[in-house]
Amino acid sequence: MTDRPILVTGACGRLGKRLVRALHRTSSVVGVDRRAFDDKPADVVHEQLDVRRKKLKDVFRAHRPRAVVHLGIMHDPRASAAEHHSWNVSGFAKLLEYVAQFEVPKLIVLSSANVYGPQPDNPQFLSEDAPLLGGARFSEIRDLVEVDILAQSFFWKEPRTETVILRPVHILGTVRNAASNFLRLNPIPTLLGFDPMIQVIQEQDVVSAIVRALEPQVRGVFNVAGPDPMPLSHAVRILGKAALPVPYTLGKLAMRRLWSLRLTSFPAPELDHIRFVCMVDDKRARELLGFRPQVPLAQTVLSVLEETWNG
Repeated sequence: MTDRPILVTGACGRLGKRLVRALHRTSSVVGVDRRAFDDKPADVVHEQLDVRRKKLKDVFRAHRPRAVVHLGIMHDPRASAAEHHSWNVSGFAKLLEYVAQFEVPKLIVLSSANVYGPQPDNPQFLSEDAPLLGGARFSEIRDLVEVDILAQSFFWKEPRTETVILRPVHILGTVRNAASNFLRLNPIPTLLGFDPMIQVIQEQDVVSAIVRALEPQVRGVFNVAGPDPMPLSHAVRILGKAALPVPYTLGKLAMRRLWSLRLTSFPAPELDHIRFVCMVDDKRARELLGFRPQVPLAQTVLSVLEETWNG
């Protein structure tokens, strides 16, 4: 086991816990999260703190991590724009400052393929150099785009650090994100006249991609996809649920009303994801990371119904 640990921000989310449990078997791990980590492995150090606080610098000084994996992105659509920006952008800028100051050899940032944005004129598959238009229609994605751009800038400013930006497609599993929560609905709302092709990936495959990105000499931006794309209607059939087709205009009005009444966790702009295509080309990840998804398509979709897992 190496003396210098891997530092994981957002370690107490469901994806973070999976990653920590995968890493601690071969490396020392320091988790950072403002939430408690009551079920952490005994050999994992947990620093319960807000990444925006100066105490984070003390964590870097004390542990001198050999790698930082940043999962600590706030995705709560009901949080204020100021809170989003403070946590996601200002907090990440501070993290980058410490990565540079303490000369951390490796930085991995978990971004999202959502930064490209679902658009009516998207090509079938988007490469890593496609413009990041996700914030054009959905303001809550703007912070994620800004974090991605900050990480790209850091890549050039600090060449001593191997910076990796991973942009996974919709992550499914026990995670509480928009895609998984949407597929847990019954019936599942769809839009009349639209059945876009979608890409999904199971959370354990995302963990595997992160582990591969930790290998030496790996740097750059990588789209990360799961099994072959499928129409949204196919995901509904796999789950054995009914679809509820509605006209787009009616669906948008209904979503806005339900949102204002706090009866849904989906803001109206999320409808674009079940209206337009946003698929990525993951050739770089397959060729340079050697990443191949291991969880089959049906199992990936059905994993949104799982409530527990064995780490």
